[in-house]
Amino acid sequence: MSGYYPYPKRDPIKIYFPLPNEIFLLDLTPGELAVYSYLMRCEDRKTHQCHPSYRTIGKFVHLSPNTVAKHVNGLREKRLITTENTKIVSRSGEKRNGTLLYTIRPVEEALRHFYEQQMQQLEAVKDQEKTQRKLAELDRKRERAG
Repeated sequence: MSGYYPYPKRDPIKIYFPLPNEIFLLDLTPGELAVYSYLMRCEDRKTHQCHPSYRTIGKFVHLSPNTVAKHVNGLREKRLITTENTKIVSRSGEKRNGTLLYTIRPVEEALRHFYEQQMQQLEAVKDQEKTQRKLAELDRKRERAG
């Protein structure tokens, strides 16, 4: 048994990509997770950017381009990515829209945004409960007076 190792030696820089553990704290849908994972696979490790088309992403994660667009919007709202429109010049010299340029944002920013949203939701629930208590108190006062 000595010397036999059934798993190939892995070079994480070349054939693997890191996915931050914190990504699982952000309530991503399965589609958002798939799209984010593909973008992480494609990103340039120095610039944190990539530019696959919706069609290309969809081919690899088995989603339609429209569904990919929906998940890209979700990732943008969750502040995991930013996107920029690009332009290309056709052979005939026409300027056209290119694919989006995706920038993978630091996951810490997305976590901070996520927690801020949760706090706002808690405050809204707290305010709603306070209003309901006040209305219930007014109803009790009306019943006593009526």
